[in-house]
Amino acid sequence: MSLDRDDDAVAMEKVIAQILEAYPPKAKKKRQKHLGVAQPAAEDEDGANCSGVKSNVRSVPGVMTIRGCAYAGSKGVVWGPVKDTVHISHGPVGCGHYSWGQRRNYATGTTGVDAFVTMQFTTDFKEKDIVFGGDKKLAETIDEINQLFPLAMGVSVQSECPIGLIGDDIEAVARNKKEETGKPVIPVRCEGFRGVSQSLGHHIANDSIRDWVLEDGERDDGGAEPGPYAVNILGDYNIGGDAWASRMLLEEIGLEVVGSWSGDATLAEIARAPKARLNLIHCYRSMNYICRYMEEKHGIPWIEYNFFGPTRIAESLRAVAAQFDATIQANAEAVIAKYQPQMDAVIAKYRPRLEGKTVMLYVGGLRPRHVVTAYEDLGMVVTGTGYEFAHGDDYKRTGEHVQAGTLIYDDVTGYELEKFIEQLRPDLVGSGIKEKYPVQKMGVPFRQMHSWDYSGPYHGYDGFAVFARDMDLAINNPVWGLFEAPWTKADAASNAA
Repeated sequence: MSLDRDDDAVAMEKVIAQILEAYPPKAKKKRQKHLGVAQPAAEDEDGANCSGVKSNVRSVPGVMTIRGCAYAGSKGVVWGPVKDTVHISHGPVGCGHYSWGQRRNYATGTTGVDAFVTMQFTTDFKEKDIVFGGDKKLAETIDEINQLFPLAMGVSVQSECPIGLIGDDIEAVARNKKEETGKPVIPVRCEGFRGVSQSLGHHIANDSIRDWVLEDGERDDGGAEPGPYAVNILGDYNIGGDAWASRMLLEEIGLEVVGSWSGDATLAEIARAPKARLNLIHCYRSMNYICRYMEEKHGIPWIEYNFFGPTRIAESLRAVAAQFDATIQANAEAVIAKYQPQMDAVIAKYRPRLEGKTVMLYVGGLRPRHVVTAYEDLGMVVTGTGYEFAHGDDYKRTGEHVQAGTLIYDDVTGYELEKFIEQLRPDLVGSGIKEKYPVQKMGVPFRQMHSWDYSGPYHGYDGFAVFARDMDLAINNPVWGLFEAPWTKADAASNAA
């Protein structure tokens, strides 16, 4: 079955029903709750209603989920990009190696001197450590790190699965080593088996920041008192330089960025965060917990922003500026006007080449909704989108971005994603590294939307030009005309018969 771009929600529902038929009854009953179609919103609301899709529950055993674990959410996302801190993968080497170098978290500094993002440290558990415990080995590892890297400002201990199973007391080790060295040692109970996905790892990491950094009365951030326009950038991990692009734009309208974390962040920036006047959060799923804490504890308000594509950039700059005085508001309007000709030129160049092209997205964090309008700025249509580890409020927010009739899928299985692509036949798929090569073998252009396929930045006005170029290069690459997609061969065989 092939869908035209004008097919309505009824056709999407039929596609879902057809794909679910491959499952046994019990699996079918569970999975159908995670698949749906965006419905028209109420008259007083914008966008669509996506809240009917079930989320944040354990994956069905036996199906190929694309999720990560709690360790990945903490070490790979929240803590790993903090540049002046050594992050120990406490456990066997395998998990640590898999999480090493998977994300392009750019950071200034000299690697091995005052920046450690691209380095991997592990306690390298062996069988005897499982039997006798790894507390002593962890303590020795911290001592070795302090000897080899004296400019490291602290250590985080990222627990892998065996740590929770054998009961290592990483908190006791952390307290003892902090007292001995005078540097923060942050224990993070992010064992991979916790929770249903990497989402709990984000929450655990946020709690460790709260308990071991922000509420540490002995911690001196070493910075001057911020001014009245001080803000924090939270939930931007500087993929390909995104956080730098966002910071430059905010500073251009007159704001003072106190801390940008965790991309290119330092422990001092994190400790200084409660001195800001406003928290700006880009990845809601990974950092809303610490925003809520700072609002309750320190009275710092927070708002979401979206720097993908000129439409959302302008909306976000105005929303941020509205939290401050007329000076910042005037600056925001001036910056929007300044970059409008540049954006008009980008759209004039690429929209004729991309107009009407369809996109399917399956990512984590913020991208399944944040990038939708950026595609629409180029005349493209998002026909399906979904998250690896969303909660219900993520899908509620998604409705503000997508159109009614959009296919919505939560924790989509490998089988479902393949069949959805086969049925909808999009012009582009944006997902992760595990999905990239199977999709390309289907003859469908692909962009890796976790780390921008080694490109970027995609945030900000300059980033939109890079984004538009990359989508054009993916879709209009002549290589796709050199081989046939599997369904093309099937159609040809059917016609011949």
